[in-house]
This record gives sequence, C-alpha cells and structure tokens, in this order.
Amino acid sequence: MTARMNHPGPRAAQRAQVCAAQLKPVSGTLPAGQTVMQAVAALFASHDCKGGTLCLDRVTCEPMRFVLPALSKDGQHAAWYSDTHAPEGVWTIRNSTASVGIRDGATFLHCHGIWSSDGQTWMGHLLPMEAIIAADVEVTGLGSAGTWFEALPDHETAFTLFTPQGGEAGAGLFVRILPGEDVVTAIEQIAATHGIRDARLHAVGSIDHVRFAEGHSLDCLATELRFDDARLVDGRARIRIDVVDIDGSIATGTLTRGDNPVGVTLELIIEPEETTP
Repeated sequence: MTARMNHPGPRAAQRAQVCAAQLKPVSGTLPAGQTVMQAVAALFASHDCKGGTLCLDRVTCEPMRFVLPALSKDGQHAAWYSDTHAPEGVWTIRNSTASVGIRDGATFLHCHGIWSSDGQTWMGHLLPMEAIIAADVEVTGLGSAGTWFEALPDHETAFTLFTPQGGEAGAGLFVRILPGEDVVTAIEQIAATHGIRDARLHAVGSIDHVRFAEGHSLDCLATELRFDDARLVDGRARIRIDVVDIDGSIATGTLTRGDNPVGVTLELIIEPEETTP
C-alpha cells in the first residue's frame, strides 16, 4: 500500500475553498531587467486586478532561479523545497502556469513550469523575486479586481498557502482544494455545484503519488505540477498535467479519476466556456 502524506495539523472540515470571480483578460509586456515578480505586479496593477492566472511561456530569464519539491527534514511539514537551483545562462520558460495573488500586502505569484537552455531541461517552482527577465516579452492571462489568492497560514499543513479571498458577481471561480481530495472528482463536484458544465482549468499544486490514464505513474510523495490545457467538458474533467518529483524527473499525462489525491494544495481558477447548442 502506498504511503501517503501525513500533515501535522487538524484536518479541516471544509475540503475546498471557493470564491466567485468576474474574470477578464490580462495581457502586456514584461520588460527586460526586472524581476519576474516586479514585472507581473506592474502588469496586474495596470489592469486593476488583485489576482488571477498568467502564462509565462516564452519568458527568458538570466539569472534563472528555482527549487524542486523535496522531502521534509524539519519534522513539521509533510514535504518541503530543495535548495535553490542557480544554473548559468539564459533560460526560456516553455510550459508554465502562475497563480497571482497577495502576500504580506503586496502582489505575489506562485509559478510551476518547465524551462530549458542549451539542451538542458528542468521543471520546478520559480523563484519570482530572484529570476530576472532577459528580454521584453508579451504574456497573457486572466485577472479579477475583486477576487484573489492570498498567502495565509494553514493549520492543517503548517504551510502559508494561497487561499481564495474576496468574491464578486461572476461566473469564474477561484478555488483551493485541500490535501487528500482526488483532483478530478473534486473539480467536477465543485463545477457541478456552481452550475458549470464546460470550462478551462488553470492550476498549480501538488499530487501525492501521480497516476496517469496512459498507464504510467510518478511514485513520489512530494511533487510540483501544473495543468496543461485542462478542460471540463459536459461536466467531465480531462486534466493533463506536467509534474516533477524530488529527483527532477518530469512526467506528463492525463490524470486518472479517483486516484490522484492533492498533496499539499491545489490552486485552481475555473474559467467557464460558452458552448454552442
């Protein structure tokens, strides 16, 4: 039997946190010479948005700074982070998702992605206050003026985690799914509760031992993942992910239903889509 994460705090009764949002497009140029965090904060401020999701594909960074997931050594957490990876050269982000919100009163982001340079490829958790943009680049995403993720202490995991806050009249949803909940079925249940049948799904987070519909797996307690063009179609979630483990091994595939429990957290924006009758 697979050993699962054992979090230190009391299990919260509510296993998902949800806030409604009016989503709007966010786009613009991230300028060279700024940290990723500085540039994204300015972009969201220019759109009067407090939170959202952003694709950082094609962003180049020098220096690039990131961490991998790691097993905890402090006896207080179920997982942790590796030491900082600081590779030389210019690195291009190829596949990425960033949740944007607030930490300590300022704009902050949580990004998982894949990046490459001179034939090398890594996936990990971007350090946005240390990675510096190497060339001007256009980016796109979604934002909300009245709903956001805020970094708040979480008693169950002992982490400070992005948690949906605010709320406004709108069809979109900001969601946090808590540890142990199956990713696929939890998303379907949340969407059904809010009357959503078709949507794009944007998320970063972790899964405790990943099982793919294609038959392969990533057997690791601590992982970092992002959704890759994930969709809800007629109420059924088809969730393809990129994921990395503590050794830097990268896997991609479609999640099986009922066998992919959230590890520490899953931050999700549900973007409803209109369907043609």
